[in-house]
Amino acid sequence: MAPRANWKGFLKVAELVCPVALYTAASTSERISFHTLNRATGHRLRREFVDSETGKPVERDDQVKGYETGKDDYIVLEPDEVAAAVPESDKTMDVQAFIACAEIDDLYFDKPYYLAPADKHAQEVFILIREGMKNRKVAALAETVLFRRVRTVLIRPHGEGLIATTLNYDYEVRSAQEHFSEIPDITLKGEMLDLAEHIIRTKSGRFDPQKFDDRYDSALAEMVKAKIEGRKIKPHKPKAEGKVIDLMEALRQSAGEGGKKTAKPSTKKAAATRKPAASRRKAG
Repeated sequence: MAPRANWKGFLKVAELVCPVALYTAASTSERISFHTLNRATGHRLRREFVDSETGKPVERDDQVKGYETGKDDYIVLEPDEVAAAVPESDKTMDVQAFIACAEIDDLYFDKPYYLAPADKHAQEVFILIREGMKNRKVAALAETVLFRRVRTVLIRPHGEGLIATTLNYDYEVRSAQEHFSEIPDITLKGEMLDLAEHIIRTKSGRFDPQKFDDRYDSALAEMVKAKIEGRKIKPHKPKAEGKVIDLMEALRQSAGEGGKKTAKPSTKKAAATRKPAASRRKAG
């Protein structure tokens, strides 16, 4: 069965218009999920809105949006007033600008979608846009109405298609300064930095999402399977706590575990390598 599009419209680049379809690229539907039950009866529970003062249930028609202006003081917004604020959609993803890929700050990334031609007649113009972006090594910033909100999306070539990533607004991204302001400005050099760089080199690899392991979800799946089969659930063994050791010693141990262990130098060689360092210290 062909995947169902989340949105269909037009990708517009100046006077160039291409019918496109948007598909979810990342989903949590495969995760283990649970229902909340009544332990006594085994029946599923349902959620209900109740008045915080009276404790009585409130029917759906009597539920309205409210904006808090002070403690227990709200401005009420009727459903038609909220609906009036929803932007009208013309189903157009209008490209505002092309930017160099090096300028992209992924801190603003929200959710990725696959962007593909909506039909066979759109394939030629779609490929033209994709190849032009590839050759220029650029991404496109476009604006559209998605799911009742005006959104800015970043469009990038990806294989045979395009990826459209919704972007967070600037006010939604917290300032890094408030989290990093207390980190001191320390200049590191010498053996400590050399060891850190050596560890990074020996642990280098490639980005392979297939190797990502959701251990929590796997543990839940195994627990459910054991329950179905009537097996005893084995308790998870906590990891042994590591020793608190000196930073330099931790670096040396990590370097020894991450790469090939080199033979210890002879006493004469060790003494020979120490002497110049000692003389330099005296000279300083």
